[in-house]
Amino acid sequence: MARQHGGSDDPGNLALACHRSNLRKGPNLTAIDPVTAEIVQLFDPRRDLWLDHFRFRGPAIEGVTAVGRATVKLLSMNDTRRIERRELL
Repeated sequence: MARQHGGSDDPGNLALACHRSNLRKGPNLTAIDPVTAEIVQLFDPRRDLWLDHFRFRGPAIEGVTAVGRATVKLLSMNDTRRIERRELL
């Protein structure tokens, strides 16, 4: 939870993320599911299991739940640069 929403900079409130994801997420706690247009919580790596919300389609990450889809879209998890890097891996 971002400090502006009452969170702290205590290590227990921080999550390791790449610079681009951190900038895209910002203080957002929710996003809009592109399929249902509903406002949903973002994926929480402390509470949620990755495999429940995402799967790989080649180098692309597909959201398989509303939470997954909204997170993929908000964080631009499949932009060209990220796809190219995953292909190299």
